[in-house]
Amino acid sequence: MVTHSPDSLPDDMPAEISGLRMTRQRWEVYRLLMEQRDHPTANDVFMRIKDRLPNISLATVYNCLEALVQHGVIRQVNFERESSRFCPNLQEHGHFHDKASGKIHDVTIKPGVNLADVLDLPPGTVITGVEITLRGELPATSH
Repeated sequence: MVTHSPDSLPDDMPAEISGLRMTRQRWEVYRLLMEQRDHPTANDVFMRIKDRLPNISLATVYNCLEALVQHGVIRQVNFERESSRFCPNLQEHGHFHDKASGKIHDVTIKPGVNLADVLDLPPGTVITGVEITLRGELPATSH
């Protein structure tokens, strides 16, 4: 595993992060989210990142996630009364929550589909963003 000192962040840092003061902790949180795109909670991120940053605190993980969300690098996703989850997919998409496994899957809107054709919206509505959450169960072979 390649590690970077706080003064030596990777040269191949994605453009969407430019402009955000990137600390080692923020970089590692971002990298983990990009590698494991399963919509983890802050606690999940904390537990997973301990091997990379053994001295990181849960509060620091929360602060890193908040900075990444505020900078528009990741999205915070909420499902009813559950803990917030974090999604690195910045494309317009929805989510499917498989109640049987607890997994969250990204759901894309098929190209060319006009949501006004499938949703009963008030006349003249202009859709500026999409947050669709579907719940159900996948067939046993899809888990």
